[in-house]
Amino acid sequence: MDELIKLVVAKTGISESIAKVAVETVLSFLKTKLPAPVAGQIDGLLAGGAGGLDLGSIGGALGGLFDKK
Repeated sequence: MDELIKLVVAKTGISESIAKVAVETVLSFLKTKLPAPVAGQIDGLLAGGAGGLDLGSIGGALGGLFDKK
């Protein structure tokens, strides 16, 4: 998450403490809106990079979003 916070600081010029609050707020919002398999992997992605990301389950979860009839 530190990398994301630093990116927000660099792109916006806001302080690191405010950027941290903003990033945490957005991540929390995304976790409530995304399908459970995707939301559950947000922390893993931030902690360990893409190596901890299960693209198969994400693809299946997102596919379900667009396959509504």
